[in-house]
Amino acid sequence: MHVCDHRYHHLWTLQGPTQGVNRLVRCPDASCESRGCTFSPEAALSISMPRGCLGWEVLCWLGHRRFARHWSVPQLRADLQDTHQIRLSDDAIEHSIGLYQTMLAARQPDPRQLAEASRDIPSLVLTIDGLQPEKGHETLSVVRELMRKRVGFAAPLLSSATPEVRRLIVVARQWAERLDKPVRGWMSEKQDAFVKAIASEFPGTPHRYCSNHFLRDLAQPVLEMDSRAKGKMRRKVRGVRAIARRVLEDQRPAAAPEPTPPDEPAKTDAPPLAAASEAAAPCASNDRGGPTTDSALEATGGATTGKACVEDEAGEVVLGYGAAVRGILHDSQGGPLPPPGVRMREALQDVRDSLERTLQAQKGGLQRRC
Repeated sequence: MHVCDHRYHHLWTLQGPTQGVNRLVRCPDASCESRGCTFSPEAALSISMPRGCLGWEVLCWLGHRRFARHWSVPQLRADLQDTHQIRLSDDAIEHSIGLYQTMLAARQPDPRQLAEASRDIPSLVLTIDGLQPEKGHETLSVVRELMRKRVGFAAPLLSSATPEVRRLIVVARQWAERLDKPVRGWMSEKQDAFVKAIASEFPGTPHRYCSNHFLRDLAQPVLEMDSRAKGKMRRKVRGVRAIARRVLEDQRPAAAPEPTPPDEPAKTDAPPLAAASEAAAPCASNDRGGPTTDSALEATGGATTGKACVEDEAGEVVLGYGAAVRGILHDSQGGPLPPPGVRMREALQDVRDSLERTLQAQKGGLQRRC
């Protein structure tokens, strides 16, 4: 081989911008079958993919943080620029992530990788399930190994007919034969095509149905009754927002009245000493030892402030109970174990018991109403 040309490759690595120089070679022998063909060095593929602007380490850095740490594309772009001074657009990052997914999907069914992953298990447990696609696309059927949770292969099916499904089961049998592992069991949903294809290609192998599909089908009537019960409870528990609205209106600070100017003292012919005595008379204690006028005003102001504090605390308690009830009424998550309606009923009963304990704890208790 003789060097005939050079190719310069500019790329980004985690250590900074890099330029690779690839020596292109050709065979000068006229009788060689590869005469006229140009070859690039194989070591160039260990640095980056052909015609790629990112090194392998940057590509793996993006894929790991996107799928293992669930970083967003703007977060990846900002961290690349701040930490490694690599400026990429959102489109370039999304394209690189797509390449990472493609290579990862190609690596998963690699026979050497699968043999390495299943080396220490005596047998295989296989499962087949369909991934619901977007409307108008065929179903993607995936065959997985449950002991090591590895995806064997996936293929789109145009229909759920038995010949289409049997084609996948045949590939699964060939895949197990290449691994030289016996199949201990199969798991799938209860579909006629799956049952017939597995029985024909794996005779005598136990076939179990998916517990999720089985439980979902079994609990469908229960979930329908549970949904009707939730509707009845929501219709019965009404007026929570109206109560909270009234409490918020009561808590709004009223507009403070404008202070009235003090009255000017009346000009009388009384001597200054008498006027001072009459002015001081209301501030004196009464004969019964009661409080003075200033003390009475202070006591009245303290009582008003204390009453406002108590009403404010009571309003906060009412708002807290209202928020709890609204959260209970809007809780519709979860499956058939336990149903949302049962959880709603138990939570509302807890709120009711708490209200009863609070009311009974008051002085004298509260008479129970019918």
